[in-house]
Amino acid sequence: MANQDTPQQEEAFTSLESIGEFNLIEKLTRDFPLRQGSSLVGIGDDAAVLDFNLEQTVITTDMLVEGVHFDFTYVPPRHLGYKAVVVNLSDVYAMNARPTQITVSMAVSNRFGVEFLEEIYAGIRLACEAYDVDLVGGDTTSSYSGLVLSVTALGVADEESIVHRKGAKPTDLLVVSGDVGGAYLGLQVLEREKAVFMGNKEMQPQLQGNEYVLQRQLRPEARKDIIELLQGLEVRPTAMIDLSDGLSSEILHLSKHSGVGFRLMEEKIPIDPTVYKLCEEFSLNTTTIALSGGEDYELLFTLDVKDHDKIKGNPNLSVIGYATDLAEGNNLLTRDNQIIELKARGWNAFKEDTTP
Repeated sequence: MANQDTPQQEEAFTSLESIGEFNLIEKLTRDFPLRQGSSLVGIGDDAAVLDFNLEQTVITTDMLVEGVHFDFTYVPPRHLGYKAVVVNLSDVYAMNARPTQITVSMAVSNRFGVEFLEEIYAGIRLACEAYDVDLVGGDTTSSYSGLVLSVTALGVADEESIVHRKGAKPTDLLVVSGDVGGAYLGLQVLEREKAVFMGNKEMQPQLQGNEYVLQRQLRPEARKDIIELLQGLEVRPTAMIDLSDGLSSEILHLSKHSGVGFRLMEEKIPIDPTVYKLCEEFSLNTTTIALSGGEDYELLFTLDVKDHDKIKGNPNLSVIGYATDLAEGNNLLTRDNQIIELKARGWNAFKEDTTP
């Protein structure tokens, strides 16, 4: 693991002061070709020029702050760049839209060299290639503390295709893609190994067997494939959100915006075997982690019950509950048939302790 106070690992170190802001931007963004027909003018002018014709545009922004959202002791800069893009694209897909462009802004202190920032932008470039989006602008500025990375993503969709958090109705199915809880356990593994490393710098991290949860934390993917799957099945969700703050929190968001309650079935929540193993190792309750872990970036959505047969048996999708009248509230049906009220215990950016 790297020392957080000296994040650069390369022998070369070009100071930010020596290169200047405009040369830095040119150096970091020189290998970003425009792929989208809607990108008329990208980086290099006072502003980007985009043309979306008759489609509607969706815009979303996320900010990642060193010491709050990531730790360079164990987060490689290339992974950070990739993740910063993906968490924004996930929000675009949650609107049932297609991402097209991003802008990237960064505040950085002089303890970072140009080479380190190039690694961040290498990750950004990989995400742009993987999801076919264009980098069309951004900004850089100085920071007196750590690094701050802010990404804005734009996407397009036909008016009738856009899906909001509102729209669910009683009897709709509650569906989630993939599995949940892995990203949080990946973070716990990294924090454990960091503690060992800080106590003894000669110790090597023990990460074998946990590759799946580590990838879920360090290099998540946005579920572009799920949007394409639903379109291929001619299924349009009635409401949708991505899982960034935890399953329970996102269910409550859908409830609030749609004006319905939800019955979540514990036995139906999809959980990877690695999560079960690590929950036992860390003495954590698996269901609690699945409900509150956060950062899974799966899609949570509701479907009209008549579409059940279209998704039935698909390994990428799990029906985990259903919508009810709002008066019934939001509840978890446990494996032993107890009813427990769902509460939002996921990520809260303004709480000092956000542990589930």
